[in-house]
Amino acid sequence: MSQLKNDRYLRALQCLPVDYTPIWMMRQAGRYLPEYRQLRAKAGDFMTMCQTPELACEATLQPIRRFDLDAAIIFSDILTIPDAMGLGLYFETGEGPKFKKTISCLDDIAQLPIPDPGQSLKYVMDAIGLTKKELGGKVPLIGFSGSPWTLATYMVEGGSSKTFTKIKKMLYCAPKALHLLLEKLANSVILYLNAQIEAGAQSIMIFDTWGGVLSHESYRAFSLYYMELILSQLKRGKKSQNITSYVPVTLFTKGGGLWLDTISKSGADAIGVDWTVDLNQIEQKGKIAIQGNLDPSILYANKETIESNVESVLCEFGYHNGHVFNLGHGIHQDIPIEHVQYLVESVHTRSKRFHS
Repeated sequence: MSQLKNDRYLRALQCLPVDYTPIWMMRQAGRYLPEYRQLRAKAGDFMTMCQTPELACEATLQPIRRFDLDAAIIFSDILTIPDAMGLGLYFETGEGPKFKKTISCLDDIAQLPIPDPGQSLKYVMDAIGLTKKELGGKVPLIGFSGSPWTLATYMVEGGSSKTFTKIKKMLYCAPKALHLLLEKLANSVILYLNAQIEAGAQSIMIFDTWGGVLSHESYRAFSLYYMELILSQLKRGKKSQNITSYVPVTLFTKGGGLWLDTISKSGADAIGVDWTVDLNQIEQKGKIAIQGNLDPSILYANKETIESNVESVLCEFGYHNGHVFNLGHGIHQDIPIEHVQYLVESVHTRSKRFHS
């Protein structure tokens, strides 16, 4: 049987019965927590936190100590692979991630190494091992990566973008070069995520943050295809009575609501959806797990508004197995802590009647 004290999250990802809907939050270890802000000040910068296993472990555990969440997610960043490829990831206050080197041509792509997760990314594996030990089976630990397409956007654009003109120019004018980059990234992600599983991650999430900026044809060719390639190579184990013998995988394409039927055929165990998706319209409920989908900005509102919106999401999903409650994207840094408490308590309390 499972050695976890709380396996609701893993059960929900396998569309198995639970007594209430599990909840965790994207970016749940973050600046809305005063203890996180103190830890970051002590570390000096974000990358030091990511690359110091003890600090990453502490950041991962902070929201688990404060709230009755049903899963922890390792504190890291989606851009660790490009950094390990030698592009020089750094963060500027108020401007998000940036790279010292960018990718602009076939020669740049050819020179990129495929990182050895036991070497240049060992700090992530060490953080997972340490955190798994410190959790002591309280809740499952989630490992993750960015999708090849999302990683490529940052590598070509040099950071965040509003228009994605550089990566889309490559897509339409040099598609062979982009496919080579995406293939190299997919192979890197496969090694990286399998190493996370071996280190102790009990579930995997692939963040396709910028998949939604693509046309429907380009999404299938330049994003979903490479996520399917990754899924086919992950060492997920086998489903059995022991819930922890299988490592379920969630794909989250922000802005991908129009492609849910296609994504459901990818081989993923669960689909992450943002707040633009009406859960009433998802025909796959009960067949594939769904993660989502409260608008993070609702957490600015009062307790009654939060609770009513939680009720709406739960009612939209209805009496099916396979729902993991989450925000439609990461929590904002200025959300009041007590509002997160309202959210977690409301999900646990109000969802029980859907699982009786």
